[in-house]
Amino acid sequence: MNENPIDKVADLGRDIGEYIKLQRNNAKISLRQLSKLAGVSNPYLSQIERGLRKPSAEILQQIAKGLRISAEALYVQAGILDLPQGGPVVDAVRADATLTERQKQVLLDVYESFRRENATTTQEPDNKE
Repeated sequence: MNENPIDKVADLGRDIGEYIKLQRNNAKISLRQLSKLAGVSNPYLSQIERGLRKPSAEILQQIAKGLRISAEALYVQAGILDLPQGGPVVDAVRADATLTERQKQVLLDVYESFRRENATTTQEPDNKE
């Protein structure tokens, strides 16, 4: 059975709301505190969490800042960005429920910097004169 595009948008709204609420609870921040940190009204944030509103990329960025997680994580959840390409290490880090989004991002940044460093050292041409 094919899902109606309108239902898909509603699902995304619910998904992002649930994700924000989960991140807020993990950070042990009340709805009112996050509202203040993100500069978003308390009622509007509550509607987002309940899936009644689908926030813009700008609002998601403010919420991410308030939660101290990457805006990219919220964009992916909201369907604004595609899930970045992974691999076994990246997938394992992203799947680890014991890590915060910020910790995951730091680990992935370090991992990618090592991969880039190793790629440049292995690709340097041999100087043969």
